[in-house]
Amino acid sequence: MTETALPLTSSTPSDDRPTFDALPLSAEIRRAVDELGFTHPTPVQLAVYEPAVASSDMVVQARTGTGKTAAFGLPLVDRLVDPTRAVPQVLVLGPTRELALQISRELANLTRHKPISCVAIYGGAAMQPQIDALRAGAQIIVGTPGRVLDHLERGTLATKSLRILVLDESDEMLSMGFLPQITRIMEQLPASRQTLLFSATLPPDVKRIADSRLTDPVFITLSGDHIGALSIRHFVYRSRGAKPDELVQVIQAEAPESAIVFCNTRDQTKRIASALKRAGYAADWLNADLAQNDREKVMHATREGKLRFLVATDVAARGIDISHLTHVINADFPESTENYVHRTGRTGRAGRTGTAISLIAPQDVGNLYMLRLTYKIFPVERELPSLRELSSRREADLVSSLAEDLGTALRAEDRSLARRVLQSDAAEAIVAGLLREHLASLEGAALQGATATAGVDGAGVIVPRTPSDEREERKKHKKDKDKDKKKKRKDRDGEAVAQREAPALGVSGAFGGTSPGSALPGSALPGSGPNLEVVSASQILGGSVEDLVENLSSNPEPPDAAPQHRAESRRSVESQPKAEPEGGTGDTARIFLSVGKRDGISGQVVRSLLEAEDIHPDDIDFIAVKDNHTFLGVASDLVEPVLSLLNQRAIGGVMAKAEVARPRRR
Repeated sequence: MTETALPLTSSTPSDDRPTFDALPLSAEIRRAVDELGFTHPTPVQLAVYEPAVASSDMVVQARTGTGKTAAFGLPLVDRLVDPTRAVPQVLVLGPTRELALQISRELANLTRHKPISCVAIYGGAAMQPQIDALRAGAQIIVGTPGRVLDHLERGTLATKSLRILVLDESDEMLSMGFLPQITRIMEQLPASRQTLLFSATLPPDVKRIADSRLTDPVFITLSGDHIGALSIRHFVYRSRGAKPDELVQVIQAEAPESAIVFCNTRDQTKRIASALKRAGYAADWLNADLAQNDREKVMHATREGKLRFLVATDVAARGIDISHLTHVINADFPESTENYVHRTGRTGRAGRTGTAISLIAPQDVGNLYMLRLTYKIFPVERELPSLRELSSRREADLVSSLAEDLGTALRAEDRSLARRVLQSDAAEAIVAGLLREHLASLEGAALQGATATAGVDGAGVIVPRTPSDEREERKKHKKDKDKDKKKKRKDRDGEAVAQREAPALGVSGAFGGTSPGSALPGSALPGSGPNLEVVSASQILGGSVEDLVENLSSNPEPPDAAPQHRAESRRSVESQPKAEPEGGTGDTARIFLSVGKRDGISGQVVRSLLEAEDIHPDDIDFIAVKDNHTFLGVASDLVEPVLSLLNQRAIGGVMAKAEVARPRRR
């Protein structure tokens, strides 16, 4: 085992930093690097290239944002992948879909002048396009453990030709519980492979993998896992319990340009994002409740600079790379010191300054103590600003803004008038009135310009429009649409019942021992009980009772006609299709799944599988688990994605078959 410790940043002047001439890159790769605008390799890129090209197993400890993707990407695409062989040669595993997509994009940029194909495979997307890309000869596969394992079990990802395994963000994958999947994947790969393990921290689980799965690995440590956290400023505020309001106060005091706000629970992300939006900030939330397409919309808005604050859980934020992030805010203090390092490592990258701010509740004091003890990070404690301090700060900011906007290009007569006003006894009242008119005009112009792309809350604060607003509108539209459909179905069902029962009611009035006139609104049929109200025959048939009696007298039926009508009415009702379990509708498609209770399957198991692949709970209409098989109802437009998720998938240890259910026998 070889161990190398390197400083994270060079102490030499920037002009003396090595260029990419220090790496023996091929002409194609060097051309791509130059076009991407990179001139100086980072320390981790310099350290990894030669051992990786020499086919050594490696354990690389480097913080997020130090160029780790290019560190393993450059030797892969330059020397280790054979572009003449259209077979899988490299498997890169990452903890999240976002990270898989990011790695895939960066590798594609490096291979723009070399015939090497890269594909990202991850959950929440259709299987078939991924299968097609694998069959087309992709040489580098970047994926999440769950989806990679699915492809391996289906036989759509060949492992015979795989020679290199890269584990990126290894500590994150293990903390998310991916160790069993990673172990199963590694067991199916060739034993003679090369393994590159990258991690921001080296907890015991990562070291155990290195000891048991790697062969004489080269260890490269870039100044310890807490170096990034040590290079930024840390502050803590004592929380009294009302975190959403307190966070708004902190943001008003600190005025961060942009930030990721971390929460420990999904519900808290929604509460915090709502509080920030009510205060007029462009904010949105990101957690595992979001479908993949909604996650991509939120991330696109963040990268485009349309969101100032992204509120996320640790799991949802893993693999997210946001450049020029000035602040990381812990609305909930992390439960482990490693998580604190990961969170705060997202700011202060590439030599920039960064700030970490945390709200500390009484139950967080122990974790704060461990942070100080373990990583020697000593956050500065600050008090929450009072309302008077916030008001003074806003006034000072407003004065600075007015001086910047109005203090230039003034005429001599303007200044002369201003001096005369200031000498007047009514100077304060005059200035206050002018300020009120000026500020009101600014607010009116801002409101008029913003309402096209934003909303306005009850206090008149402009609330920027975010992807979550669009999601809520879609949900409301869908809910209203479903309500209309249910109402129409109810009306149709009521009309059908009335048409079937109308003759029976009329005959009952003529031959059932009651007079036709007794079937008045509010009267009850014999033996029906006091609470069963029926309408009159005239309302059902559209004529008077006398017309009905005359019609029946001219066409008498035998006395046993009434029982016959009642029997036919019962057969008519019984012949109607039964409702799907849990409310199946005409908009629901029924899918047959070839596993059931005997295979250890429950409705919750199937529901969890679908929700894990971003099928929203509202789109799952029913799940009926039988002894040997299962029926489930999903929205009609989701048939293909659901079939691709469930067909030929190992469920409960059995390879399941999924197909559109045959029509029910009537």
